[in-house]
Amino acid sequence: MSGNSVLHLTYQHPLLKQYELKQIVDAHERVSYCKGEYLLREGRVANEYFVVEHGLVRSFVFNYEKNDITTNFFVEKEIVIEVSSLFQRVASQECIQAVTDCVLWKIDFAIFQDLFHSIEGFREWGRGWMSNQLFKTKQRSIEMITDSATMRYLTLLRDRPLVVQQAPLKQIATFLGITDTSLSRIRKEVCDKHL
Repeated sequence: MSGNSVLHLTYQHPLLKQYELKQIVDAHERVSYCKGEYLLREGRVANEYFVVEHGLVRSFVFNYEKNDITTNFFVEKEIVIEVSSLFQRVASQECIQAVTDCVLWKIDFAIFQDLFHSIEGFREWGRGWMSNQLFKTKQRSIEMITDSATMRYLTLLRDRPLVVQQAPLKQIATFLGITDTSLSRIRKEVCDKHL
């Protein structure tokens, strides 16, 4: 999928006029990151966000034992953002890193702010996107408590197969809140059931 298509699909909203959507799309810059490169490091203030055209990105934090724990994955058409750092202008607690080689579309915070305040449809899109993210975050918090590890893995496999295909086992395991060994066992059980 081309970058323009990705951005057009990302920013769909009935209140956005075509020329406004073009303004928003044109405000993005196409950038590439190699596997392992950081988009944002802990302690830095985020000055942009990204839309994924191709590849896999993750966010993570270091726990009290200095192990990195994956907090989210981002795939095609998803927005890679550290909301607190970007909008509150504070140092990020998370790192954001390319899991694979990636092509992304970057928009600078100041440019985003100008567009957000001048285009009503963009504001409405932003409100909708933010409420959807709050819902997803709440849902994930509940699933981490109420769903078994196997159920969490199956949900990830169903909803985001690219993550399961492309992310290292350790990153998936920490995202699911389990050990590498448990994840290996779950994957084997799931595979055996489908054979």
